[in-house]
Amino acid sequence: MIGWLAVVVSAYLLGSVNGSLLVGRLRGGVDIRDPGSGNAGGTNALRTQGGRFALAVIVIDIGKGWIATRLPVLAELASGGRGGDGAVLQLWWPASCAFAAILGHVYPLWHGFRGGKGAATVVGALAGLAPVLLLPLIGTWLACVMLSGFVGLATIVSVVVLPVAVGILGSQPFFPLLGFALAVAAFVSFTHRGNVSRMRAGTEPRARRLWLLRP
Repeated sequence: MIGWLAVVVSAYLLGSVNGSLLVGRLRGGVDIRDPGSGNAGGTNALRTQGGRFALAVIVIDIGKGWIATRLPVLAELASGGRGGDGAVLQLWWPASCAFAAILGHVYPLWHGFRGGKGAATVVGALAGLAPVLLLPLIGTWLACVMLSGFVGLATIVSVVVLPVAVGILGSQPFFPLLGFALAVAAFVSFTHRGNVSRMRAGTEPRARRLWLLRP
């Protein structure tokens, strides 16, 4: 149990390395929590700092999600296979680390607990846990953003589809992946509550380049 907790905490600390804030510091101290929506994520980075800045942010945020799912393997190798945790608990290690990294991205220890909304880190986590789930996630996101123009709405709908996709595809290990998908659906929907409020108020910007049904 101690080994599991140590690895999960390590995943949270990894997730706390926020891509936009890291790149901003390398770019002369830019803090993208000040301009635009005030969110330290890829979408706000793109809107306020441009494509190259946003690409670097997204690579970092996806990468740390993927690396987090590999931490249990590294821990087992470091212990010589003597981690001491039960087989059932070990099945939950990668999913637990993946969610911990997402939590760290949203509430980063290194940045005053003010981070992004977790979407890019979810992509990286799924790439490490069950890459096949990226197909319904990205497909749903693209369809929704092309129909509505709202990136936040597309993100919410795509994560809500995840538990359904786990059930339909029967991805393994089933229960850890289902638990991860349900937690992500609830948490990422929560982090996008501001987007929902702005959509209701009519102030949420649209991604006009992707919005096919624009007037």
